[in-house]
Amino acid sequence: MTTLARRLGVYLLTAWVAITVNFLLPRMMPGNPVRILIGKIHGRVTPQMVRAIEEQFGVGLHQGLWSQYLHYWDQLFHLNLGVSIALSAPVSSVLKQTVPWTVGLIGASTVLSFLLGTFVGTYLGWRRGTVFDAVLPVATFFQAVPYFFFGTVLLLVFASHLRWFPELGAYNEALTPHWHWAFVASVLRYGQLPAITVIVSSVAGWIMGMRNMMVTTVAEDFVLMAVAKGLPKRKVVAYAARNAVLPSISNFSLAMGLLVSGALLVELVFNYPGVGDLLLTAVQNEDYPLLQGIFLVITFTVLSANLIADVVYMALDPRIRREA
Repeated sequence: MTTLARRLGVYLLTAWVAITVNFLLPRMMPGNPVRILIGKIHGRVTPQMVRAIEEQFGVGLHQGLWSQYLHYWDQLFHLNLGVSIALSAPVSSVLKQTVPWTVGLIGASTVLSFLLGTFVGTYLGWRRGTVFDAVLPVATFFQAVPYFFFGTVLLLVFASHLRWFPELGAYNEALTPHWHWAFVASVLRYGQLPAITVIVSSVAGWIMGMRNMMVTTVAEDFVLMAVAKGLPKRKVVAYAARNAVLPSISNFSLAMGLLVSGALLVELVFNYPGVGDLLLTAVQNEDYPLLQGIFLVITFTVLSANLIADVVYMALDPRIRREA
């Protein structure tokens, strides 16, 4: 519990730093989002109207930086992220509509990629030096290809040319979004190609890491002793894999940031209605409140993944618990 409490303290400090940086970065960007919005309004604009627009969108440009910072924390505790300048809607409502799409696509793809890479790497490490090692150069090649380029190729070949998959979007627009089988089946079908892009592009790293650790772990004394005692092969592999998977869990938490950023590009390629397209809209319109909301979602997603990885690591490695 001492180790877990210490880790929680580190994550709380990291969250505070991330929120502070998230507050400062948009305000360091050139330009004035309120002026951009006013420029789109035809007709005479009075100073009172400018003040009203600033207050409506929660930008707070008429306040000092410290006052804006305190106001930002107060609104954050009340789950009020302001109003999007580009979409003229509350940021919380916009994120509520888009985040589930990204979590469903990126979350499922990431977990499947990690599990597939772990199981394949375990098998290749146990059966090292066999014909199955031919998987490694193929997987490494796909890992070297950027997400957006690989997704574009899959889109052109399997969607536009062969018509095996739908081209763009997240579901058939003729359907009404609702929890019924026709809509769920459409979402699953439209999400297959983006998910394949993420899985194929990222699975090689998990395969290589797990395979190399299995090769090292199999040579350890406890594995040789288990084999000498005549334990079933399945149990020996399970014991070896439990120790070999620990670095992969740590790497999983560290790679979440890069994986999320690359997966957002996949959403742009497939015109998927997730956070990626929303982030592009926010940047193009210098939408401070929307940018802050998106970065908060990404930050807490990565921190949550790291915290879960730490908990799993402590559950699998008894040495961490004994040190605590």
